[in-house]
Amino acid sequence: PTSIMLHLPIHVAAASPLLLRRVASGTRQRCYLPVQSAGCTSIVSHLSTAASSSKNETNTSTSTSKGRSSSNGRKRRLPEDGVKLSHFIASSSSASSNGLGTADEDNSVGPTPMPADLDDDIDASSSSSSVSNLDYLRRQVLNEEDMEEEGADHIAGSRRHRQPTTLKFHLKTYGCQMNVNDSDIVRSVLLNNVNDGGQSSARAMTGSRSCNGSSSSIQFVETNDEMDADVLLTNTCAIRENAESKVWHRLRQLRAHDAKFPLESVRRDGAESIATSGSGRTSNGRRGGKKGKKDRRKRIIGVLGCMAERLKEDMFRDGTADLIVGPDAFRDLPRLIATLSPPDVTSSGRSSMSSSDDLVERAVNVQLSVDETYADITPVRANPGDVSAFVSVMRGCNNMCSYCVVPFTRGRERSRELDSIVSEARHLYDSEGVKEIVLLGQNVNSYHDRSDAAKKARPAPPTKERDFGYRTSNDGFSNMFKLRGGAGYYFADLVEAVADISPELRVRFTSPHPKDYPPELLALMAERSNVCSQLHMPAQSGSSTVLERMRRGYTREAYLQLIDDVRSTIPDVAISSDFISGFCGETEEEHQDTLSLMEQVTYDQAYMFAYSMRGRTHAYRTMSDDVPEEVKMRRLNEVINVFRTNVQHRNESMEVGKIRLVLVEGESKKSRPGKRAFSGRTDQNKRVVFPIEYGTENDRNDEEGLLGQCWSEE
Repeated sequence: PTSIMLHLPIHVAAASPLLLRRVASGTRQRCYLPVQSAGCTSIVSHLSTAASSSKNETNTSTSTSKGRSSSNGRKRRLPEDGVKLSHFIASSSSASSNGLGTADEDNSVGPTPMPADLDDDIDASSSSSSVSNLDYLRRQVLNEEDMEEEGADHIAGSRRHRQPTTLKFHLKTYGCQMNVNDSDIVRSVLLNNVNDGGQSSARAMTGSRSCNGSSSSIQFVETNDEMDADVLLTNTCAIRENAESKVWHRLRQLRAHDAKFPLESVRRDGAESIATSGSGRTSNGRRGGKKGKKDRRKRIIGVLGCMAERLKEDMFRDGTADLIVGPDAFRDLPRLIATLSPPDVTSSGRSSMSSSDDLVERAVNVQLSVDETYADITPVRANPGDVSAFVSVMRGCNNMCSYCVVPFTRGRERSRELDSIVSEARHLYDSEGVKEIVLLGQNVNSYHDRSDAAKKARPAPPTKERDFGYRTSNDGFSNMFKLRGGAGYYFADLVEAVADISPELRVRFTSPHPKDYPPELLALMAERSNVCSQLHMPAQSGSSTVLERMRRGYTREAYLQLIDDVRSTIPDVAISSDFISGFCGETEEEHQDTLSLMEQVTYDQAYMFAYSMRGRTHAYRTMSDDVPEEVKMRRLNEVINVFRTNVQHRNESMEVGKIRLVLVEGESKKSRPGKRAFSGRTDQNKRVVFPIEYGTENDRNDEEGLLGQCWSEE
């Protein structure tokens, strides 16, 4: 692990004895922050020193913490967060062997604590010196009365295993196809989080929490009912302000509903715990607990994905979220949820923890990765019966367009190994009945497998190692990221390998960049009938000056040359695009250039939006969002109107009267009893809704039997 989660009182750049003395004194201020693992030794050493030097202060201080008595001068217990002091302790012999020595006799703080790997689980089977170190450090942080309360078994590290705790989760997805695939990965991580006696394929896949010396794993179950869930997860999009506004609205709704209809109430007066319905009443209609204080168990509200990565701890504002997880930290979800999960309620009805104040209230992991692709995780699809499936082939983006936040929320480009992608696609086709594979990536056609196996299979000539393998669409395109090329597999190799699985398997891909359509890729698409004749070519603007400010790496002329190359190579191709209206400094003349480009190309599909400035981007740092909102909306409406007029004419001339091969996806939303209809997509990715022809009156009365006939071989 590259970081370790600790409870610290305030944001700190380095561990100081003063700040850590406040921890030892039991301050109520706490924050869940990452601390670099390189500093573990000094941090724990300071913690021991601070605890020792503040012992007298601790014994004489009084606590006014809510729900606790301070008359006996006891110090409040440090919160249980799933990260134990044992994670940082190694044997004293290892300390000596590393030449770190022991503390000065005049200012003895006991054996010098040594950092240990988070994967190391120090328990009763550990060496006696390790247990001694752990015992000593715990006694420095927790006073003797707390130690006696927890019992000798906890000091020794023994664990009493219990049955897995079951938590229900609900997952809602906003945004692009990549987010849909990410949600499938999250679903797989949670549903496969089982306690198998230590035989899990990856320790990061197992979430556990420790309460008073006992350990219990969490078993997750998905539910479609939001208010039936213990954990409410929202996978988010940050590409535009409107997308984030929808998420904020949802989070506030969830928190308000959770406050009004909590999962359960737990009496805190020493009497029996009472589980209630959503209205807060017991099964006999009475409100639970006339005496004492109720501890209402809140649902855990989590934010995942791009918005979590962009805003980080700012997502905690107004108490709307408890859990923040970036797109590269999904493996850590079980552990983070375990630290936030409520105390167990035993069969006797009593909580196994003394107070919910000991629970961690917030958890976050937004660390981006340079190599995470989730290649070893098999996604669990929300709709396993769908005939089309997404397969992620790469993550991140290196293009650094001035308006785009993706490089900051998704990180740098990294590609999966070709063999793992082909294996997943083959399994979907052979075992799950999938008829269409959609290859996904933030910049999918810049795919480059640089693994050792790929370099060995496709080596680069020694004299052309830098230039080997990579070509832009034409000479008018350039790269912001210069380190492209070299040995390994490229996107054309991947498309060919997936298409070779079966001629009956359709292959699509999204979302590409116009610069990465080399001639060999276009030739492959023209040659293979199962590689769909549809290309997404986001122009963003028709003005060369705007494209330069956007740092797109091409001009209007280079883009139009690519359109000509595509249509001459793939005659029946359908082309879609993206357009942004009102980018920084856009003039009326530049806007007219966009309209003329749309008239000239006549797109089959387009995604059109008004510019929304995103924090951390190049435009945010160096430009001004100076186009008035009303001007943006007027220009956007003009772009939409031009597109609609052109696409109507194009469909009438290119589609009406033609026979198309349609992959039926299911019954149409427009289908009604007596007017049944199916829907599907053509090779050009155009949706077709067609009625079911009734042969006889019996067929009309027996629609269920008719559906069977429609799916027959004939």
